[in-house]
Order: sequence, then structure tokens, then C-alpha cells
Amino acid sequence: MNSDSDLQIAGDILEVPHLLQPPREHPATVAEFAGLARDIAADRSQWAHLVRYDATTRWYHRLRTGPGYEVWLLSWVPGQGSGRHDHGRSSGVLAVLEGTLTEHTPRGTHALAPGAQRVFAPGYVHEVVNDTLEPAVSLHLYHPGLTEMPMHAATAPHCEARPVTA
Repeated sequence: MNSDSDLQIAGDILEVPHLLQPPREHPATVAEFAGLARDIAADRSQWAHLVRYDATTRWYHRLRTGPGYEVWLLSWVPGQGSGRHDHGRSSGVLAVLEGTLTEHTPRGTHALAPGAQRVFAPGYVHEVVNDTLEPAVSLHLYHPGLTEMPMHAATAPHCEARPVTA
């Protein structure tokens, strides 16, 4: 074998199984968290039987926890909304499972249909509303687990949101 070939330098990956990393049991990257949300969304057997609708408040159910993260299932009847808020120090993934939700951010308004997914970092300010005539279901993954949800005053479009102070 030629002494300056790639195989000589790196070795044949099939011959060195000790260099292969075992698959992770839990997600650790943004892409893996988004993938987990997609996987759960695609498998209705994990969540459809749990969904409940409540006309007086948004219904929610903690679906799963893992090291440093949690997954929530929420339902939204027509007219229900979250209020303008952020998620404190948590990053997250929002996935729409059924129905359509509207997301309002300082940068604009977005209709989120089934399959839509939003990934956000700490400090991301938004308001989510079901402004349709049909119920909706969404999946929310937070890392680290959600410990605070500061509310923000409504602002004019395209302006930065301001935290609500007492």
C-alpha cells in the first residue's frame, strides 16, 4: 500500500469499530431536538389518544422528559392564545400537529399548518393563537425544561417586544 494514502493515515473505518460513536439515546443538538419533534409528530399513536380540548383554558400534557429537556402536547380551541411571551433561558421547538396556528413575532405573522415547525433560542418573543374555526394541536419541546415564561406587553408590528413589569 502507498504510504501516503488516506487509508494509511486514517485507517479503514470498517476495521476500527472503536472509533464509531454509539447512537445517542437522547438528543443533544438543535437538529436532533427538531428531529425528535418530527418523529413524535409523525407517530400519532404517541399522542392522539391523549388530546383533550378545554373551552376555558389551553389544555396541556407533559408527553416526555429526558436529561435536560421536556416535551409538551397542547390543544387550542378557536380563539385561544398564549399571550406574547418568551421562554426564559430555554430553547425550543414548536411543531403543529393538527389544525392551523398563527404565530405573531416582532418580525411578522406566520400561519403554521400541520407539519410546520419553529426552532427558537432563549429570548425568542412570540404569541401563538388559534384564530381559525377548528381546534388545533401542537407539540412543544424545551431545553432546558421550561421553568419560566415571561409575558411581554403587546407592541406595534416590527418593534421589539418589552417585558411586562409589575
